[in-house]
Amino acid sequence: MADMEMDRDLLSVGASWFLSTARERLDGFLDAGSFVEVLPPTERQVSPHLDLFGLPAAFDDGMIVGRGRLGGREILVAAQEGQFMGGTFAEVSGAKLVGLLRAAALGPDRPAAVCILFDSGGVRLQEANAGELAVAEVMRAIFNTRRAGIPVIALVGGRAGAFGGAGLAAATCSSIVICEQGRTGVSGPEVIETNEGVEEFDSRDKALVWGVTGGRARRILGGADIYVEDGASAFRAGALAALEAARVPDLSALKAEQRRLANRISQAGDARSVRELWSRFGIADAEAARNMSDPDFQQLVSSVQEGSHAAR
Repeated sequence: MADMEMDRDLLSVGASWFLSTARERLDGFLDAGSFVEVLPPTERQVSPHLDLFGLPAAFDDGMIVGRGRLGGREILVAAQEGQFMGGTFAEVSGAKLVGLLRAAALGPDRPAAVCILFDSGGVRLQEANAGELAVAEVMRAIFNTRRAGIPVIALVGGRAGAFGGAGLAAATCSSIVICEQGRTGVSGPEVIETNEGVEEFDSRDKALVWGVTGGRARRILGGADIYVEDGASAFRAGALAALEAARVPDLSALKAEQRRLANRISQAGDARSVRELWSRFGIADAEAARNMSDPDFQQLVSSVQEGSHAAR
């Protein structure tokens, strides 16, 4: 028992969010002992399609959903397991997340928020049609939940990042909390290189990849709202801050978001390097910004143009 308590202390204080499994992240993120899973692995809700391809299934299909407490507040929570088929969206995993969001917006017990721990490369290729439909339904459910006055908070820091449908769904949320190791975007580096050529985007150039899709880049460019250190306690604090700052997406918020996106394109749409891109947002020394400590970066980024806005 003492060893179990020590393990949980390590998860909640010092363990890497990036290296943890989805269940380890939930254990460190939520109030101790508060998580109650819906459709746990014992229910055997597996993909009906993977067996056709001779691929092993997971009893939770890589999506963990349930309820718990965050700082004493009742929330609904979902976590993707990036180590199972890249955390991809498919028929069962998508349905579990859609059901959770609908329960938040329409159920009798109103949660303080819905937190989604993204760790996904997008849609599962073996279930592409179902996965694409699932992403569309997830995005609609996120917006309906927000419209009902319930914040939906995205947390991005896993090994798969949040790309493709996951990147789109994360962008639909009330706010995005990200760490340096987190990555997010629509198309991943390999996809861009395959379609546009290595001259346009070299996926092997890690400085380029992290300078465009990494957590620090996304925070500087406004693609993420809160930057935290790589740990469960930091993500927990970031989610609580996002919960306090969330707003209902009324017409004024939507107009502000549209202006923000238009300004971003105007400001940096023709940038041809990471250094130039970051400088457009007030980061004079991109190399120094990439190498500084997390606390120093948090202080620096608070001064850039995207540091505060009335959008989302």
